[in-house]
This record gives sequence, C-alpha cells and structure tokens, in this order.
Amino acid sequence: MLKCKDKEIVVPGEILCEGMEFLPSYGTYRADKVIRSSIVGLVNIDGKVIKIMPTSGRYFPRRGDTIIGRVFDITMNGWRLNINSPYSSFLTMMEASSQFIRKGSDLSKIIPMEGYMVGKITNVTGQNLIDLTMKGPGLRKLDGGVIVNVNSSKVSRIIGRQGSMIKLIKEATGCFITVGQNGRVWLSGEAKNEVIAINAIELINEKGHKKGLTDEVKKFLEKETGKKLEVSNV
Repeated sequence: MLKCKDKEIVVPGEILCEGMEFLPSYGTYRADKVIRSSIVGLVNIDGKVIKIMPTSGRYFPRRGDTIIGRVFDITMNGWRLNINSPYSSFLTMMEASSQFIRKGSDLSKIIPMEGYMVGKITNVTGQNLIDLTMKGPGLRKLDGGVIVNVNSSKVSRIIGRQGSMIKLIKEATGCFITVGQNGRVWLSGEAKNEVIAINAIELINEKGHKKGLTDEVKKFLEKETGKKLEVSNV
C-alpha cells in the first residue's frame, strides 16, 4: 500500500510503501516489507517502481548517461572534460570520431579548449575515472548556441514524460535543444527565442518540485510566443 503521492517531497527514513506490490529503485531501500526513502527528494512513481529524485546535489556519473562536457585540458591522447561532477572525464582520440585521427594531430582543431561536446559515459571505474565516447547518434561537438546550467535532479522534469516538456519548448521556440543528464542544456535558435527557451528552462529548474508545472510552462510559452500549444504524452 502506498504511503506517499507522486511528486511529494520526502526525507530519509520516511515510509513510501508497505507490502511487496512495488519495487524500490534509486534513492530508496526495502526493509522487511517496507520501502523507505534514503535521501531528501521528490517521489517518482513509474508503474510499480518507486524512486526518489534528489532535490539538490551535484551530478553523479552513471554508465550510459548522455552528458554535455566542457574541455579544460588537451593532451597528446585526447581531451579532459568538466562534466559538472566532482570527477573529471577523459575522451580519447579513438572515441572522438569514427574517422582516423593521426597521432600528433592538433586536437584543438577538433574540439577546442573551453569547447563543449555531447558524449556518452562508457565506463565509471572504482577510482571514479570516467570514460566518454562521441561515437553514436546525437553525440557531437557543439558549435555556437547557449549553455544553460540546471540542477541535475531537475533534468527529468525538463525532458518530461516521454519527452513532452522539452517537445513543448522546442515547438514554441523553434530552438534546437540538447539536454545532458549532468545538468547542462544546450540550445540554439533565433536570439529572442533563445531567451524564451532559457526562461522556460529556468522556470522548470526553479519549480520542478511543484505540481501543475506543465500547465504553467505552457501558459508562459503561449504568452511569450503568441502561439496556441498542445501538450501530449503527459
């Protein structure tokens, strides 16, 4: 039996569910036949799975995550990147492109210092060494555009259920938008529409723990763009 509601804020030790009907996931644990929260965060009930989305804290890297990294060092073998985490990551020449990169090449011409890229985490070792790849659909160097930093715990709200929220922002503004699971969002479009998209994302970042957020974002976008918008898959 559920003892909490979806999108409710809970604290460590709080009972979320009694019985074996639901399964514990991130931020929860089972003790006997009771599921409790292990962190402060927002309840997320997905079918029969209960997890907690933390309301604060830095991004913790996980294998398979798509992230947006910023180059802070270039070596002979690749790039070291800040991924908005306590730990840095490394992208080798071999994982930067499907095309052969000759040893000794000027790697700054591929991804420059302070440049951004979309990558996928391929490995996180016990020593918190994080390996990346840029081989795969949507993985690439980012040119131009604007980077918006958000709380990584709000990423799922920015994307929305089945991508509904980010689709709403894209349709309203016409911007190209890429959301990294590490709390970085890249967007590119006409200057006035970039501002609208940024404000919408910051609204979600600020109020991601509240109910009725989709309607609030929809009204904001309709007011700013003059468009009539439809929300799907919410």
